[in-house]
Amino acid sequence: MPCSIFQVREHTRKLRKEAKKKGVSKRVKKDPGVPSSAPFKEEVLREAEQRRLQIEEAKEKKRQAAKDERAKKRKKEKEPASTETEPKAKKLRKDEKGKRSEKRTATDKSSKQFLCSELNKVIDASDVVIEVLDARDPLGCRCPQLEEAVLQRGNKKLLFVLNKIDLVPQENVENWIQCLQKEFPVVLFKASMQIQDKTVQAKKSRIVASNQVLDKSRAAACFGSSCLTELLSNYAANTENDASLKVGIVGFPNVGKSSVINSMKGILACNSGVKRGITKSMQEVHILKNVKLIDSPGVVALPSNPAASMALRSLQVEEGQENVMDAVRTLLKQCDQKQIMLQYNLSDYRNSLEFLTLFAKKHGYLQKGGVANTEHAATVFLADWTGAKMSYHCVATEKSLPAYLSEAVVAEMQKGWDLTKLQKGNEETLKGVKFPNKASSIGFTSKGPTAGVLSVIEDKPVATATETDTVQSEEPEQTAEELNKTEQVERPQQESLIKKPNKVQFAVDISLSAASADDAYDFNTDFK
Repeated sequence: MPCSIFQVREHTRKLRKEAKKKGVSKRVKKDPGVPSSAPFKEEVLREAEQRRLQIEEAKEKKRQAAKDERAKKRKKEKEPASTETEPKAKKLRKDEKGKRSEKRTATDKSSKQFLCSELNKVIDASDVVIEVLDARDPLGCRCPQLEEAVLQRGNKKLLFVLNKIDLVPQENVENWIQCLQKEFPVVLFKASMQIQDKTVQAKKSRIVASNQVLDKSRAAACFGSSCLTELLSNYAANTENDASLKVGIVGFPNVGKSSVINSMKGILACNSGVKRGITKSMQEVHILKNVKLIDSPGVVALPSNPAASMALRSLQVEEGQENVMDAVRTLLKQCDQKQIMLQYNLSDYRNSLEFLTLFAKKHGYLQKGGVANTEHAATVFLADWTGAKMSYHCVATEKSLPAYLSEAVVAEMQKGWDLTKLQKGNEETLKGVKFPNKASSIGFTSKGPTAGVLSVIEDKPVATATETDTVQSEEPEQTAEELNKTEQVERPQQESLIKKPNKVQFAVDISLSAASADDAYDFNTDFK
């Protein structure tokens, strides 16, 4: 409980009273000095004065020594400043340069030139090239330039893997097999979406052993892996080469290249996810003693492709070249509005903005004040369509062979594969996968094969103003003596360059000047 001012005052008064009774006083006794009646008073006073002066001198010396020491320290700090600041500045510049180079390498890795070079490396290093196709739009996932490049290399086999078949009606998958296998062998595949690291799998295996619970969810299941592995191992065994068979996995972004490798390996060997363009460089993964898979970055799509193809196959949205809202608008135009309304359980909408507003409100994507976050809704919608979530399908259409293919090339591509085992494996995959109904799948209009780029020549980035400044600043600076010498050398040159003004001479008549002198005004004579 806090005391009041009155209580404190009373307490101090009592303490003073008790001290007075005991004879305790706080008064400091003054020096009475030398009494006047004391003998040798003058000598005692003189000694006291000398002692006082000595003490003051000692204090002054101590003060001066401390002052000198401080001055020395300041001088030492100032002297090396000129020598130390230059290396520090250079070090800072080097650090900035290093950061800038790291940024450049990061941007270089995501550049089209780097991605194309990595893709070409994979094609050159591979004995067999697997083109992964999204079963929802297999024709749109085909790249004629890529297929032609593989065939031109020679002594390379091309194989189709139809991935994400669980998102397409069974009848549609069967029709696409009949269309595609007329050109190249086709393997049906459903990659697992829940592949985990070794440590996580070890923990889960212990839990499963104790609880006897198995994960049989739709996302975790994988189909077609054993068929593809057996097909590749048989082909590797039949080849004369003793080295392991190198199989390149190629295709457009987000068709499931890394997911196919992870499903065949059984562990998380390659980074994969909903975001497109995660794989930036080639990566080798051993699945068998005689088979090696090579992951590759996605094929770069040509900007001249239709808008719908670019929205699904390119990385324009991720690179900031296209707005997400525009990509959603183009996708909605390719679909039936009633099917979209039934799929997302939304009311009628007039345009893409109204659709995204309804979509955002239903899923709770709201900003401050309850305003619908349409941009986030568009990102989620696009991720559903490019990822392994949305069920849509395209009608399989039979077409004639492309210009780069002939019947002889098709026959050559079919050789070496055990096609009967492949057919049986595909039939088993069809039996195991749970397909969606045709009514629950959205009909999508395919825009045909997507043109890709395999070689890009990019201009070197122009050096910025800051970089040029740093380069200029890194040049060795001249010392004061060198500057004086240069000034002394330059001065006479400058003096010689300075032209002296030419004197212009005029002819003056002396007689006129004398006459003018005689005509001078005289006050005494002229004023009269």
